[in-house]
Amino acid sequence: MIERVEGVHSRNLVAWAKDRPEVVVLSGDLTGSTEIAAFRAAYQDRFFTLGMAEQNMLSWAGGMAREGLTPFLHSFAVFLYRRPFDQLSMSVAYPNLRVRIFGFLPGITTPGGATHQAIEDLAVLRAVPNLTVLEVGDATEVESVLDVAQAVDGPVYVRMLRGAIPRLFDSAVPFQLDRARVLSIGDDIALITSGIATEQGMRATHALRRRGVSVHHLHVSTLKPFSDPQITDAASRVRHAVITVENHSVIGGLGSAVAERVAEAGARVPLIRMGLADTYSHGASLNHLMRENGLTAAAVVRTVERAMGVELGIEEAELEATDIEPLGAPELTQLEAL
Repeated sequence: MIERVEGVHSRNLVAWAKDRPEVVVLSGDLTGSTEIAAFRAAYQDRFFTLGMAEQNMLSWAGGMAREGLTPFLHSFAVFLYRRPFDQLSMSVAYPNLRVRIFGFLPGITTPGGATHQAIEDLAVLRAVPNLTVLEVGDATEVESVLDVAQAVDGPVYVRMLRGAIPRLFDSAVPFQLDRARVLSIGDDIALITSGIATEQGMRATHALRRRGVSVHHLHVSTLKPFSDPQITDAASRVRHAVITVENHSVIGGLGSAVAERVAEAGARVPLIRMGLADTYSHGASLNHLMRENGLTAAAVVRTVERAMGVELGIEEAELEATDIEPLGAPELTQLEAL
């Protein structure tokens, strides 16, 4: 059964920053909404509220980084790249400064509609020189992303989760920069997922395996750099298709990154990109938006069926009832049994 954990970033950031006096936190008037109120209470002299002035916040961050501090910016994802893009590029990325940008509620994880939904942030920010781009997928990755980001000698953008977060991966196995997690081994379909799409992919993979479909499932947490050989290895080993699933437009995100790598490697396998189909979304619950945009486990199963030309009789109730245990670093034989 999947454990859902509340306030992961809030607790983790306070403990992690205790012996790192160079770490300062900047808030864009969304302190309670980005789980940094506890940091403010613990380290008042290292907390700065910049208000609803994101351009100014990015400029502040650049100046603070030049003075030897490491600013950790917190706001909704959409407010950290659309409005202040020039400041992000010129004040932070161009001088290659150690600034960490935490964008909460990426994609359709917010019911706030088009003004609050960062559906093209990966497309925009993957193109910014010097910028590392990460996305967490569960509580374990929220807990380990601070170390990953801090090890990068330059700016980092993180697509961040908040609230009740599932624990999909063993807490003893943090994610590694530019290294996908292998969740299952197979040679029929390569399934490559990121962020909130991975839980749905895991449910689909379990059901597909019970029907004899062999799925090679990779979870991606690093969108830039994107040089992990496991991506092209997966594409070269499967018979039917590579399927990507992401909480983002199908243009410029995970699907595009995979397409670039697969094309460069000369792999001759169809690629199917699942995500938002070149459209803005609207305000609604996450479950509704995931169904509407085809990001559910059922949608993954239907896509696999079309790619293989089969009907497997997998119903949505079976997918929802599937128990998922947190994955660590099991041996190949254990992965094969999933």
